[in-house]
Amino acid sequence: MALAGCPDSFLHLPYRIDNVDQTSAHGRRDLVEPGFQEPSNRISLNHQDDDVDLEALVNDMNSSFESLYSTCSMQSETTPLLQNGQLNRSQLPSSGSGVLQPMSPRQKVQRSQPVRIMAVRRLQEEEQQFRTSSLPAIPNPFPELCSPASSPVLAPGSLPQSQPASKHDVKVFSEDGTSKVVEILADMTARDLCQLLVYKSHCVDDNSWTLVEHHPHLGLERCLEDHELIVQVESTMGSESKFLFRKNYAKYEFFKNPMNFFPEQMVAWCQQTNGSIPQSQLLQNFLNSSSCPEIQGFLHVKELGRKSWKKLYVCLRRSGLYCSTKGTSKEPRHLQLLADLEDSNIFSLIAGKKLYNAPAEYGFCIKPNRVRNETKELRLLCAEDEQSRTCWMTAFRLLKYGMLLYQNYRIPQQRKAMLPHFSTPVRSVSENSLVAMDFSGQIGRVIENPAEAQSAALEEGHAWRKRSTRMNILGSQSPLHPSTLSTVIHRTQHWFHGRISREESHRIIKQQGLVDGLFLLRDSQSNPKAFVLTLCHHQKIKHFQILPCEDDGQIFFSLDDGNTKFSDLIQLVEFYQLNKGVLPCKLKHHCIRVAL
Repeated sequence: MALAGCPDSFLHLPYRIDNVDQTSAHGRRDLVEPGFQEPSNRISLNHQDDDVDLEALVNDMNSSFESLYSTCSMQSETTPLLQNGQLNRSQLPSSGSGVLQPMSPRQKVQRSQPVRIMAVRRLQEEEQQFRTSSLPAIPNPFPELCSPASSPVLAPGSLPQSQPASKHDVKVFSEDGTSKVVEILADMTARDLCQLLVYKSHCVDDNSWTLVEHHPHLGLERCLEDHELIVQVESTMGSESKFLFRKNYAKYEFFKNPMNFFPEQMVAWCQQTNGSIPQSQLLQNFLNSSSCPEIQGFLHVKELGRKSWKKLYVCLRRSGLYCSTKGTSKEPRHLQLLADLEDSNIFSLIAGKKLYNAPAEYGFCIKPNRVRNETKELRLLCAEDEQSRTCWMTAFRLLKYGMLLYQNYRIPQQRKAMLPHFSTPVRSVSENSLVAMDFSGQIGRVIENPAEAQSAALEEGHAWRKRSTRMNILGSQSPLHPSTLSTVIHRTQHWFHGRISREESHRIIKQQGLVDGLFLLRDSQSNPKAFVLTLCHHQKIKHFQILPCEDDGQIFFSLDDGNTKFSDLIQLVEFYQLNKGVLPCKLKHHCIRVAL
């Protein structure tokens, strides 16, 4: 007869039925399959010789399967299947502990049971949920970065989110009063901003450009160090303060010629060793943090809250600036702290006599960073000469920044060494896009050889001078006529500053650094036909008059009373850049003003 609902094992394995008669020696529990319920009192196995009621046994099995099917149908709502109807064990929902519970014997018998197939979307959702909940916990190697700090496991959202760098608008002024607003990032340094301005203004990047912090209401200014952040410096400035973009050739000149910046009488250990320390050892004492260099000398010190100045013996150390209350004694009991180096910056004093009644024009100031517009907390000082002031200010920078200054000095030198010789100084992109051309033949060609391009430029310059001289002879009414080309061509050069006074030329030279060979040309105030060469040598400014002279109906310019003649001022400047002649030194750097 047909056995509805019975398992396949009873259809294919008939030996189970035949063995029923042979199990009289076993108990009633041995006759029941492990997954079946124990039969009721209908089937009595107390007598070993009685036959088994097979129909009653099958009916009891059907009732057991019905109860089992009802249980499985309830679980089928949440039990996904893989292909071919096989159970997907990897998609079983995990419990709170992440360990699957063992199934009962009844639940194991699930073959040939109808199970509903879930929708694809529901399968994907449960699969994603299972993946998220079953991932193992990752040990956190940096628990202090998480929140809370004591958590040893990385939690979602515990790591800091990457924030985009904020941008700021900075207004920068040039020497001629023009300005430019530049958008910068919060981490941009002074060197980065200078390079950006060089690119925008099409200047030559010779690593001498600097950014100046200018306080007109306080009469103070200083050059920013290359590593300083623009946003941080701007936060300490008042509303009337501003940034200036200018040249400063003396910014790192003390690394090249330290003896010119540190006189022996002002350096304490030089006096102890009778000036026998070499230049390299002099800088190492400043750069080495374990050494104790000291600058000493007399300075005029302005009393806080008063207009009077006192001449005191002052010494500068790593711990600060001190003055002696008893002559030149440097005993600890006689030293009084004037200013700290850590939270302060040193500034040059502009118009110190006019604003602060300073005894000389060589004043400087130590300004705390917290001070903006107040003058009460400014420590105003004044030296006897320019060399002494430069020594105090340079020593302050070295003691405060140390090796950081040397790194700022070496970075441009390393970049310059990596570039080819013919490509320096580095110009802006627009000027680098220009090429040398040769139009001597019927068809123009590009000159690719740098040496050939330079020689072609020199030949063109000499040919132009010959043509201009010929025009002066033929077309000019008078050799000294002001409209001739040789008398006006120099006005297109950066080193010519026109009609400025002697005092203005001094101010420009001092602002752009008192280094040997720094020069400019200007119109003479005493002689309208003459010009003046203003030159810096040994931190002193000297003036040399350039007079026009006539020879065979031609105009020449001479610096040495006609012994050396030049057809124009450009020739004169080029000659003294290569030869010292009657000058104390060669012309090396020219003062320049750039319009932003």
